[in-house]
Amino acid sequence: MKTILRVSAVCMLFAGSALALTGERMPEIPLDKMSAAQRSIADAIMSGPRKRMSGPFNAWLRSPELADRLQKVGEYIRFNTSLDKRVNEMAILMTAQAWGSQYEWYAHAPLALKAGLDPAIVAAIGAGRKPDNMKNDEAIVWEFTTQLRRDHGVDDAIYARALEKFGEQGIMDLVAVNGYYDVVSMTLNVAHVAPPADAQLPFKQAGR
Repeated sequence: MKTILRVSAVCMLFAGSALALTGERMPEIPLDKMSAAQRSIADAIMSGPRKRMSGPFNAWLRSPELADRLQKVGEYIRFNTSLDKRVNEMAILMTAQAWGSQYEWYAHAPLALKAGLDPAIVAAIGAGRKPDNMKNDEAIVWEFTTQLRRDHGVDDAIYARALEKFGEQGIMDLVAVNGYYDVVSMTLNVAHVAPPADAQLPFKQAGR
């Protein structure tokens, strides 16, 4: 009995140490500790365009069917959307800033720059300001996303501009990128998924 108690105490200490090191409420599950359903989803993610498990996925694995459905939506939104990657990443950054999700910003700010978004626009979004000198499609995405999150809808004027520029598919893809990364950011914040300690970030982590 004493031996069992000692082993349990060591296991609890190890688990507590791992949590302290990562700061995450739902730390990474080793592949050999995953259930069959979890391992199947992890393999699908790692063999797909993302190539690795990161961000919200370890938390989502706690609900395997949900994880599978969400990661498939996310794969479309990131890699197959009808929107130009530059404005798609812009909407993601606006979502990260709105939620105070540092990991999301850390993961996507470099992708936005790589996609051609002006560094000045990235900096303005990070500071919570309306960027200056936006291109037409960027201005539409900024206004559409701002109204959608602030007013829970968009007015006829910005809808018409978005429709002319992106079409109905583009409007739905713009709604979806905002909604999907709301879920991602909420997950990251609740699960305490943090970027590296030395990451340069423009805002404080929400809820920390």
